[in-house]
Amino acid sequence: MAKAEVVIVLSLLLVITVVDGLGGRMRINDVKNNKEVQELGRFSVEEYNRRSQGRLRFSLAKGGPSTALVFSQVVGAEKQVVAGIKYYLKIKAMQGGVTKTFESVVLVKPWVQSKDLLNFSPSTH
Repeated sequence: MAKAEVVIVLSLLLVITVVDGLGGRMRINDVKNNKEVQELGRFSVEEYNRRSQGRLRFSLAKGGPSTALVFSQVVGAEKQVVAGIKYYLKIKAMQGGVTKTFESVVLVKPWVQSKDLLNFSPSTH
């Protein structure tokens, strides 16, 4: 019986060690070559444009400049394990011929194959 208790305690210690990183943000390295991260950045820009479509049509109808964004690349990323994986992305995109930096937050739930853009805004850094 003591042997089984030792195995249980060691197993719990291993789980605690692995789970210790849960909840906190973790930096993603080599984002320029990470296809998943780049696709999430492209999704963020496309979803922002889709949600802004009414404003874009109004601006163009009034003779104003197009505010649609054109994705360039993700230049920084972090992820956080929550009820899914929350990605914090720093994205370069073109707007009216000018390169700008934006920040987005995307929640991915792989088990239901869903992605949701939670936030998209100009970068403050």
